[in-house]
Amino acid sequence: MSRLLFGLFLSCLAVGASAEVRLLTSIKPLQLIAAAVQDGIASPEVLLPPGASAHNYALRPSDVRRVQEVTLLYWIGPDMESFMPRVLAGRRLPSIAVQDLPGLQLRHFGEDESAAEHEHSSAEHDHDHRPGTLDAHLWLLPANAQVIATRMADDVSAADPANAARYQANLQAFTARLQLLDQQLKSRLAGVKGKPYFVFHEAFDYFEAAYGLQHLGVFSVASEVQPGAQHVAQMRAQLQAAGPTCVFSEPPLRPRLAQTLSAGLPVTLAELDAMGGQLPVTAGGYEQLLNHLADGLSSCLQAL
Repeated sequence: MSRLLFGLFLSCLAVGASAEVRLLTSIKPLQLIAAAVQDGIASPEVLLPPGASAHNYALRPSDVRRVQEVTLLYWIGPDMESFMPRVLAGRRLPSIAVQDLPGLQLRHFGEDESAAEHEHSSAEHDHDHRPGTLDAHLWLLPANAQVIATRMADDVSAADPANAARYQANLQAFTARLQLLDQQLKSRLAGVKGKPYFVFHEAFDYFEAAYGLQHLGVFSVASEVQPGAQHVAQMRAQLQAAGPTCVFSEPPLRPRLAQTLSAGLPVTLAELDAMGGQLPVTAGGYEQLLNHLADGLSSCLQAL
């Protein structure tokens, strides 16, 4: 649907309508951005429950009904939620894949990294991180969150013109907070640039690129597949070569492999949550998400 037809469609929905705009996002980070836009007017909904995989979630019948019924639906796109296209095929109301929005700064896996610097486990991932494929964790760049929030504000304003001024004011407030936060994070993380660390999921490249950080390696393994002894030895050798370092996993589960790899080494195990699973859904929730990432990185790396 073209942008013009999309706006006309929303305007038709708004004619004579007094009902609250129901906005549904696929994942929690998009819900946090929407909460800033709808602050004081409505509460955005989210499709995936905490801890669910955005890559292979199995929708329940109640989920499918919500997808069909809500006024506006936002998802990252097929590079993240591969289960969504078949569900959206029957949806008549607007759906927005934010990875297609103009103005986004998009990254692809393997950018600025050599194979020697960026080794993965040979075990299968639950989604595609091959070099050259889109890195869909695009919400972790503040500039991208700004693009997404602007589109959401325009859409809800068209669907609910009575509250358009409030939506746009919320957007302006969100923009100002993001600009301030961006400067604060640059200052806070400047002292840990160059500190060595590893991750279990290549989810943080947008955030790292924004603030001058870079992981040394990725121990990406599917939870149900354990790599062979030879590969474990290779990964452990990387940790030994790094010296004192941090290894970050994502909640809710810490891979059992983390203990095996780090035993007897000067390694600190910690967590980074790209999804903000435990954060409250408030106008400042997205900023909390970025602050928690910065806190997790700086608290571990500063102690090395």
